[in-house]
Amino acid sequence: MIRSILEKIGNTPLVRLREVTRGLPEKVEVWVKVEYFNPGGSVKDRPAYRMISEGVKSGQLTKDKIIMDPTSGNTGVAYSLIGAVLGYKVELVVPENVSRQRKEMALSFGASLTYSSAMDGSDGAIRLAHKLKQENPEKYFMPDQYSNRFNPQAHYDTTGVEIYEQTGRRVTHFITGIGTSGTVMGVSRRLKDFRRDIKCYASEPAEQLHGLEGLKHMASSIIPAIYHPEILDGVFPVETETGYAMAERLAKEEGLCVGHSSGGNVAGAIEVASRLKEGVVVTILCDHGDRYVPL
Repeated sequence: MIRSILEKIGNTPLVRLREVTRGLPEKVEVWVKVEYFNPGGSVKDRPAYRMISEGVKSGQLTKDKIIMDPTSGNTGVAYSLIGAVLGYKVELVVPENVSRQRKEMALSFGASLTYSSAMDGSDGAIRLAHKLKQENPEKYFMPDQYSNRFNPQAHYDTTGVEIYEQTGRRVTHFITGIGTSGTVMGVSRRLKDFRRDIKCYASEPAEQLHGLEGLKHMASSIIPAIYHPEILDGVFPVETETGYAMAERLAKEEGLCVGHSSGGNVAGAIEVASRLKEGVVVTILCDHGDRYVPL
């Protein structure tokens, strides 16, 4: 018995890939952390809950304020769910081209949506959200997921620990995509605190104009304040088409229906794995593919 659905955030399963990894050396394993088992359906439940909890604890978030933040979708769904459970109003600043499913999920939890230009991507949503906060400082509590230290800290305290323990402390390599960078920063820092020899990488879209929703091409984007690439062992570029193709393969060959950014993560993990003679490579399945299937 649980007292709140929020108690089900975290402790998601780790699954070994066997079909899409055929051809890798026998002693190389690739595992995926299936984050769509979180109640909000994505990896973003973890940092969203932590940032809101810390806002309440610090007194910055009170019942008279609206939770407002820029998001490409998944964090917004998480804020909306958490706000509904805890009794806070939520306003999300999202690019107009965010998937219809994510918009409708946020609305179903009672959130309101403010749209930024689709042409400006996630950076446009960031700029608009800061403008709204500046104009109405007493109206909003803005977690600012791109700058909030509790975003990566949530993954340091939970995701990184889970990966280390679920692999029997055998993990040798970790890779995941850069959105806010909270996941890759928090998990990488935690794994390296466990063992300095664990290699940690980020993956990012290979092109500025890409179709991997939720991920950032860093050279052409506003750099998140929480992003510290010096702790990483490298960054792998991933083509949009590669991410889409791998997402399709994961559904058909592994029974894992995921979004395209997750496809990109797995493609990056297999690229890392292909360079090894032995090792345990872990990546993140960020969300479920039903958020991307045309209605």
